[in-house]
Amino acid sequence: MELISQLAEQYAAAFTSKEDGLLHQVNEQTQQHAHAHMLSGHVQGKILTFLSSILQPKNILEIGTFTGYSALCLVEGIHPQGQLHTIELREEDANTARINFSNSKYSNQLNLHIGNAQEIIPQLDMEWDLVFIDADKTAYTDYYELIVPKLNTRGIIIADNVLFHGQVLEEEIKGKSAKAIHAFNEHVAKDNRTEQVLLTVRDGLLLIKKKVQ
Repeated sequence: MELISQLAEQYAAAFTSKEDGLLHQVNEQTQQHAHAHMLSGHVQGKILTFLSSILQPKNILEIGTFTGYSALCLVEGIHPQGQLHTIELREEDANTARINFSNSKYSNQLNLHIGNAQEIIPQLDMEWDLVFIDADKTAYTDYYELIVPKLNTRGIIIADNVLFHGQVLEEEIKGKSAKAIHAFNEHVAKDNRTEQVLLTVRDGLLLIKKKVQ
C-alpha cells in the first residue's frame, strides 16, 4: 500500500538538506543490496541527524545496523565524549557497516556488536539518551521493555516501520510482522510510563519518551 505519493516524497527530498559525501556513498552502495528498502534513506536520515543534534546524546543505542547509514546519521549529533552502540544480527551486513564506519570521522565513537540484540542489550550497562529501533519487527516489544528502564529521563526512543507498509491500517491485519508492529504500537500506547507521537514519515516513525513525573 502506497501511503505517501512518490511526488510528495520527491518534493520532500528536494527541499531537505543534502547528504554529505559518505552518506551519499553508503546510500548509493546500499541500493545494490537485495534488501535496499530497509535503508533509512535521505529524508528519514536527516530527521535522525536533527534529533541527535538537538539532544547531543552521550549514549546512543541502535538496534539493526544494516549497512550503517542510520548510525552514521545518528552519530553526527553525538556529544564529543559520546559513544554509539549498534547491533546487527547478520554478519555480512555488519562487515559492510564496519567498512563504512572506518571512513567516518566519528569512527572511534562507533561501536558495532554482532549477534542477538536481546542478549547484547543487557550487557551494555549504561543509560541511553537516544535509541533507534529498526530490526526484527516481532521483537519490538521485547526491545522496548529492555530499553525503557535504562532510558534517560530526557531520552527518546525512535521506532521505525510502525506503519509497516500500510498493513497495520487494514481491517484484518495479516502477516506476523504487521501483527507484531500493531501489537507494539498498542503496547506503547497503553504504557503509563511513556508518551509518544507517531509520524507518518516514510514507513512511520514512533517517537517515545518518558513522562515527566
